[in-house]
Amino acid sequence: MSGGATVERVTGEVIIAVEGVSLAFGGVKALSDVSFDVREHEVRAIIGPNGAGKSSMLNVINGVYHPQRGTIRLKMDGTLREFHDMDPHEVALSGIARTFQNLALFKGMSVLDNIMTGRNLRMHSNILLQALRLGPAAKEEIEHREAVERIIDFLEIQAWRKTPVGRLPYGLQKRVDLGRALALEPSVLLLDEPMAGMNVEEKQDMCRFILDVNDHFGTTIVLIEHDMSVVMDISDRVVVLDYGRKIGDGTPDEVRGNQAVIDAYLGVSH
Repeated sequence: MSGGATVERVTGEVIIAVEGVSLAFGGVKALSDVSFDVREHEVRAIIGPNGAGKSSMLNVINGVYHPQRGTIRLKMDGTLREFHDMDPHEVALSGIARTFQNLALFKGMSVLDNIMTGRNLRMHSNILLQALRLGPAAKEEIEHREAVERIIDFLEIQAWRKTPVGRLPYGLQKRVDLGRALALEPSVLLLDEPMAGMNVEEKQDMCRFILDVNDHFGTTIVLIEHDMSVVMDISDRVVVLDYGRKIGDGTPDEVRGNQAVIDAYLGVSH
């Protein structure tokens, strides 16, 4: 992969606005007065050294953590609305899905069944009817399975659809995790180090799928990633954190030329 963004995307209005967010655990500051926005249909990267506050930032957007100061506003029904104390379930209902750095798949379940779990929020029948497959629940399950099969085709994992996830290579497990998030049909997809632990070929495949998700579904992507070649290739804009503070924000080229970023991160790692 070469440096510099390779895809010109037309981005829309602000879909997430992070404004003056501060988060602390006891006396430890994870985030200090961080502000940035995410626009519709863009690929927005969050980078920084270990301990910079990247995952904490995703957890704030995701509703896992509630900041002591600052606000998060999400675009809902065409309007940016501030949310207070929304939990991950409510954030998911608003159209934000998340993958995690450490896989949390059901290793004994098949690829298809793992991705089906991502449809739970879209199921309207009660649990009893779902279990017995009675009445409307039977029709609903067929519709959800068809949606999951389309995701399996999209991610090119048809050959493993009935295979227990625990038997798959790591790169394919990451693809299943992406599929489960896509099953929610999110407007925004938060990816926490989607390339971690992958070899070069697996990274290339994952980059292609991330860009295809952005292009095919119009999904806005926010990702944390340590591989700078990946960040520079696929991102529209990059925000840089260091010790919980924002030290850079702009296009990949702008960030690459930012001396504060070079000193804090790029110069150290590269």
